[in-house]
Amino acid sequence: MNGFDNIIYEVENGRARITLNRPEKLNALSLDLLAELCEALWEADDNRAVHCVIIRGAGRSFSAGYDLTGPKSTAGHSRVRSADNDYRGSRSVDDDAWQMERSQRYRMAIFDMHKPVIAQIHGYCLAGGTDIALLCDMLIAAEDATFAFPPARDLGALPNNMWLYNVGPQWAKRLNLTGDSVTGREAQQIGLVLKAVPAEHLEAEVEGLADRLANIDPDLLSANKRIINQGLELMGARTLQRMAVENDVRGHNAAAALGFGGRVQEKGLKEALRERDAIFGDGRARVNGPEFRDDRGYLIEE
Repeated sequence: MNGFDNIIYEVENGRARITLNRPEKLNALSLDLLAELCEALWEADDNRAVHCVIIRGAGRSFSAGYDLTGPKSTAGHSRVRSADNDYRGSRSVDDDAWQMERSQRYRMAIFDMHKPVIAQIHGYCLAGGTDIALLCDMLIAAEDATFAFPPARDLGALPNNMWLYNVGPQWAKRLNLTGDSVTGREAQQIGLVLKAVPAEHLEAEVEGLADRLANIDPDLLSANKRIINQGLELMGARTLQRMAVENDVRGHNAAAALGFGGRVQEKGLKEALRERDAIFGDGRARVNGPEFRDDRGYLIEE
């Protein structure tokens, strides 16, 4: 039961599993993948056999972020689209905002759908990967998973921002202002995830939670998810996501972001990213205790 190019969709024992399936790119998020994810989420929400959804990643990671190098997407194109027409690109601030809002509409299905969604996180959960994960209702991570938003260092702001509602303003700022990372174990301590477990127990932990949700009437699951999400909306969570897109457009016009394309053309994407991140050493934040670092910027283990 698939029919998708970028994800695997399956229904079994009261749950839908959606696997991000671009392992050769660490499940980098293309617009086509996001469109398929949105379609699968609403299919699961419509299916009375489904009580909950699990989102996970194939291969070594949940998702390393947005795809900056993939082919041009055809997702969301109208059936009457014509080469005779002049369509939006990225020529203006409004074009940029429009493109970002389209991408966000696909992601927001996680928040808006009635049934609960569990994120099963291993390996890297970076940048756009966190935009997917933090919209989920419950996040369970491997203890050695890595969470961060490195593009905040030079590419823009966060186009979805549920960090504030999970970790509070101080940790949101500490991690978003630097792009530094925390492990799954540390993410549990600050509330970024519900729970972190040894990697070998991650699947069993997620499936065990799905087993318990499968015992509950889906309409009751919906009622209890939605009242909590409506509480988040009263605290501005959904409005903040719309504002986050426009704020990201503002970030795209910072000098560092405007120079990024030139650096990529000159040195290639991999080298441009390596140079950006090199000055941050290991790129880690420490949740407990002082951040003593060596002359390379690496944390000194206590």
